[in-house]
Amino acid sequence: MSRDDEARAIRETELEKDRARYGLLAVLVSNLAIAGVAIFGVWRLDGDKAVIVGVLTAAFTAVSSMTTAYLGIKAISNTAKTIALGDAAARRHAEAVPAAPPAPRIP
Repeated sequence: MSRDDEARAIRETELEKDRARYGLLAVLVSNLAIAGVAIFGVWRLDGDKAVIVGVLTAAFTAVSSMTTAYLGIKAISNTAKTIALGDAAARRHAEAVPAAPPAPRIP
């Protein structure tokens, strides 16, 4: 592996780490915002049970959907990257190994 390949691999790894960090941060901030709005809404409703249940149900649904979507997309992305890197490594290995000479024919 040349220096350029190593540097590119390091940059790609750092970029992937940054994407994961900021994606997770976005999900956490969104979930906190949803929870904050739900808490504020419940506080302002002054005990109307039917509406409180609706607000909390909607907040739970939004938080769980957001988190599940992020984790699902991240898992699929990681799987696709692993498959792509595995295929590239297999191709490089196949190119590096010379083909065996054909077997002689016996008449």
